[in-house]
Amino acid sequence: MTRLRLLAPALAAALAAACTPATQDDTASAQRRYGQLTFKPCTLTHPYAAEAIEAQCTRMRVPENPAAPRGRQVSLNIAWLPATNEGAGTADPVFFLAGGPGQAATEVWPVIDAAFAEVRKNRHVILIDQRGTGGSNPLACRDERGENAFTGDDEASAEPDLATAVAFAERCARTLDADPRFYTTTDAVRDLESVRAALGAARVNLVGGSYGTRVAQQYAMRHPERVRTLVLDGLVPNELILGSEHARNLDASLALQFARCQQLPECRGRFGEDLRAQLRAVMARLAAQPVEVDYRDPQTGERRRDRIGAGHVAGLTRMFAYWPEAAALLPLTLNEADAGRYESLAALARMVSGQVGEQITHGMQLSVICAEDADQLTGDPSDLDTVLGSGLSDVLLAQCKVWPTGTRPADFHAPLKSQAPALLLSGEFDPVTPPRYGEQVLKGLPNGRHLVLRGRGHGNFGVGCMPKLLGQFLERADARSLDAGCLDALRYVPPFTSFNGWEP
Repeated sequence: MTRLRLLAPALAAALAAACTPATQDDTASAQRRYGQLTFKPCTLTHPYAAEAIEAQCTRMRVPENPAAPRGRQVSLNIAWLPATNEGAGTADPVFFLAGGPGQAATEVWPVIDAAFAEVRKNRHVILIDQRGTGGSNPLACRDERGENAFTGDDEASAEPDLATAVAFAERCARTLDADPRFYTTTDAVRDLESVRAALGAARVNLVGGSYGTRVAQQYAMRHPERVRTLVLDGLVPNELILGSEHARNLDASLALQFARCQQLPECRGRFGEDLRAQLRAVMARLAAQPVEVDYRDPQTGERRRDRIGAGHVAGLTRMFAYWPEAAALLPLTLNEADAGRYESLAALARMVSGQVGEQITHGMQLSVICAEDADQLTGDPSDLDTVLGSGLSDVLLAQCKVWPTGTRPADFHAPLKSQAPALLLSGEFDPVTPPRYGEQVLKGLPNGRHLVLRGRGHGNFGVGCMPKLLGQFLERADARSLDAGCLDALRYVPPFTSFNGWEP
């Protein structure tokens, strides 16, 4: 399926990239100073990025435990992207904050660099791999097969294997060369402030995506005088307990996306009038009796045989709902499975698991959620009737009982109140951070503006004319003056009605 190439940039948004010294210029004469830090040439690469990104890289040591400054150190991996206009480069750089929790800024950036072409003309960009991710002492957890796993789920089942998940977390914590208690958002905010001070920047522009919006809000709470502007895409309100609403948010997004299908005669005629019922039927049948499926691996081209169950359907549905280009395949894939043809489901599930499995540094994710959210994470009976069910919260709660857990400030979950100019972005169909979260955060930002992008999902920096708007906002520091009429040109992505594409 050559059309699957359309999905690669979104589905692989945080696969491992490199921040490695350049081979020819790594000499003392090629070194550059930014504040107190000395950088060397390096290249950021990514298998799905069109071009390598030339940068400057360095490392900065900070105490793992702030109460023991002479104890174990964390070596932060930092990349600096100098302004592209010769002689430009304002005094207030952009700090990009990656999502997850568990993604690394230097690994995500090559995929989104084009979205910041206007921003980079006059502003330096700083990428800091958050402690526990990327090149900053990653808290990488791998199962007995060496795979980067998190929940320990039996994917053929709709129910998580809690015992395996707990054993996985216990084994990971024992083998880490780190104290997981000190890899929280609060610790990351402290690192950001240390890097800012070392660079000598009086103020910074914070650009965060998904979980990165939590980091940005926490920094703005602790260091308001250091924030020039905020750009938050896919907002996580400070008040939100991570994991508490994922299942219901996904179902709400699916309802909107399936309703769009019903509005198109070709889609409604091809797939019927109740895609949600079809999804339920496929999951119920596979929960009762998983099937063995022969298919071709879309990444290697090799023939494979796997056991496919309800968990594969739930996982694929969740990940495809993030991006409209991927979600366009969902009705067709479900329809094929409902007819007993599981090859496309198996192939796409394999692709998603292979690409997404390496996105998240799961030990760091546990350190964040266990310290900041788990004690307030409670089950909701309404989750039981959703695609995801209660499995996510069940696994998190079980693993957090055995994970070394840090602390959070008493006001950690207080809503952000800031005078900083702020541009907030949401996708209409976002299945994890819906637009209502943006409205919630906007209440505390009197100089903020919230843009909801028609038909879009999770992550919108590079959509339509957003790159131009990002550049204008960071120059003017005034969201209200932006002419966002260009976003009216965004159109819904029509569902595939066959594997050749959608109807013309």
